Amino acid sequence: MTTMTPAQVRRGHQGPTAGLADGYAQANLIAVPEDWAYDVLLFTQRNPKPCPVLDVTDKGGTTTFLAGNADLMRDVPRYRIWEHGELVDEPTDASGHWRDDLVAFLIGCSFTFESALKRANVPLRHVEQGRNVPMYVTDRECRPAGRLHGPMVVSLRYIPADLIAVATEVTARMPAVHGAPVHVGDPGALGIHDLDRPDFGDRTEPHEGDVPVFWACGVTPQAAVMASKPPFAITHAPGHMFVTDVPDLAYRL
Repeated sequence: MTTMTPAQVRRGHQGPTAGLADGYAQANLIAVPEDWAYDVLLFTQRNPKPCPVLDVTDKGGTTTFLAGNADLMRDVPRYRIWEHGELVDEPTDASGHWRDDLVAFLIGCSFTFESALKRANVPLRHVEQGRNVPMYVTDRECRPAGRLHGPMVVSLRYIPADLIAVATEVTARMPAVHGAPVHVGDPGALGIHDLDRPDFGDRTEPHEGDVPVFWACGVTPQAAVMASKPPFAITHAPGHMFVTDVPDLAYRL
């Protein structure tokens, strides 16, 4: 974990944000044309585990109460630009792509509970190894909403077997940032066949005695974009989160 402030991350960092701005909440981003905003809102309401909403902007808005001086067009380390479900660009500044009809959704991120795991002495292998967290598309379909459908995405953390109960208890107290794991152990039960080949992020090396533990992931809306093919969308690049000014403990029950 580093001592960078949220503002320093937002304005000066272009890589993954795991371990940065210790003690502050991070968020996933998806912005869609107003015509698709209700579908996204309904999708998040029907799938709250992978898509817990922290804020929604007005049409054309680029600010959020989660960080008063931030600009959603510029303050994510890396963006993804989508057209009809196809990735067409990954800029570090989305202002050239932003449209006046976009509605942006900020969705809770599991990086937020990593400070709490650290305080509970649960190791974070991806942070130790300087890597992005590995993420996988599962065979668990989300509940569809209007024109939006797609599979759930999960993030993986290798947890020592004797600390799984602690990790579960700590994260269960933070449902606004995905909460407790959705699965522990055999990745095949999620339709994941090779942990060494994540769909997003980086491969992480387990230590002896580690068990794979999976949390619902806010990249799920991007999987829905790929499956549903809306005409246009802007998202964060997986693992490159919007860092807020909200203390992570604000989301702890």
